[in-house]
Parts: sequence; structure tokens; C-alpha cells
Amino acid sequence: MTDQPDLQASNGVVDLREYRSSKDPLPITFHRRELDAILRVYGRMVGEGEWRDYAIDHMREKAVFSIFKRSGEMPLYRVEKTPKLTAKQGAYSVINQHGTILKRGHELSQVLKVFDKALRLIET
Repeated sequence: MTDQPDLQASNGVVDLREYRSSKDPLPITFHRRELDAILRVYGRMVGEGEWRDYAIDHMREKAVFSIFKRSGEMPLYRVEKTPKLTAKQGAYSVINQHGTILKRGHELSQVLKVFDKALRLIET
């Protein structure tokens, strides 16, 4: 068994353009290095007790890494990869639970810096 559609036995010739358009496009996914960078930030925040769960969605137009405080709630943040926006604003973005884009860019490492906390002076 294969995952390719059956050819019509009576015709024997298939139009290549028709065949290509009939196939579903592959979903957008995060690559290993992208997931490593995201999971590094995620692990740090789990260690600090701020995040507890995540979900990964692979769709036709974008890949989404959703971050949750509790698994039953709406995601606190979404890290999205949308290749269609690469030439314009950048493929990567971080969006909060209200839908506001916190940071967008061409490099994931720069976009993930939105989660870096500024050091504060604590008086004792």
C-alpha cells in the first residue's frame, strides 16, 4: 500500500500539474534547532515555576508552540513560525494571550529574547 492516489487504469496518462495540485501540502514544522531554542527558554521558565505545559501545532500555513500556565487555560504565549511572512516582517513571532504581537523578526533567537528578564537591583 502506498499513500499515492490510484491512477486511472483506462487513461494511463496523468497530467503532472493536476497530480501535484491534488496532493495536500505538507504542514509547516519547527526544525530541530528551532525546537531546541524554544525548549531551552521553556525549560528555564518551568524551572522558575512560571510555565507548566505546552502544545505544538503544525498547520498548512504556520507552526505554533503554545505555552500554558495551566493546561486547562488559554495559552499565555504562542511562538509562531509563518514562512509566508519571511520576506516581509520575519517568519517568527511571539504573541500573548490577548493576541498582541510582542516581538517579530527574522531570527528566532532574537524573537525569544522577549522572555529574558531584566536584572533588577534589590535593596536589603
